Amino acid sequence: MAVTFYDLTSSSGLKKLDEYLLSRSYITGYQASKDDLTVHAALPTAPSAEYVNVSRWYKHIDALLRISGVSCEGSGVTVEGSLVAEPVATPPAADTKASIFLVIDISTVAAAAEDDDDDDVDLFGEETEEEKKAAEERAAAVKASGKKKESGKSSVLLDVKPWDDETDMKKLEEAVRSVSMEGLLWGASKLVPVGYGIKKLQIMLTIVDDLVSVDNLIEEYLTVEPISEYVQSCDIVAFNKICNPDEYDQKRSQRSKQEAETTKQNAL
Repeated sequence: MAVTFYDLTSSSGLKKLDEYLLSRSYITGYQASKDDLTVHAALPTAPSAEYVNVSRWYKHIDALLRISGVSCEGSGVTVEGSLVAEPVATPPAADTKASIFLVIDISTVAAAAEDDDDDDVDLFGEETEEEKKAAEERAAAVKASGKKKESGKSSVLLDVKPWDDETDMKKLEEAVRSVSMEGLLWGASKLVPVGYGIKKLQIMLTIVDDLVSVDNLIEEYLTVEPISEYVQSCDIVAFNKICNPDEYDQKRSQRSKQEAETTKQNAL
């Protein structure tokens, strides 16, 4: 069943989305999907830090788009009453009946179009020789890079706990983010109350699986000197594989076959 959000350009719409993301890392499911892209596109600008959960989610999706993109199908989402620079809708999976739409305020779009009447840019003109040459070069670069199989990536949420309530959490986060290595990208973070005045740092990171081990990151970097001056311990809260389209289709096909086999056995 599709999830629906209303008027994400208003404070009330953002508040509803913030409450929705309070206990969720993604719009639907346990990994980034096209549902996240639909809602991301419906937000005209990055949300204010006032909306803590929306801001965390927005920065994380931004990071994924810069690193690897998002290709997993979602469960379906509808965004109503928002103005979007380009219409974006979550395409339904081939074997589902869910219908997903992005509704746009037509009167607002028409007014924006009138403001652009003086533009003389021909968006549908023929390609110039330079544009054709540039397109060919890009295609050749993509083909060359495609020869090497891309390593899988994962999205990880860490809990980083301080020693006590006197620990400087700003310096703690700076120390954590100072860890730099190939295949590691730090993402959004927030402070979460634990009790007795103590707060822990929750921080997102994206890793290339063949290059970074989360266990080694914790044991050899985050809990040793000099970072251990601030960090007492680290725990993995969530660990999600960033979906590869081919793997997703293969798993979905296997699941469909298993369900068909189960139905057949039950019928007997």
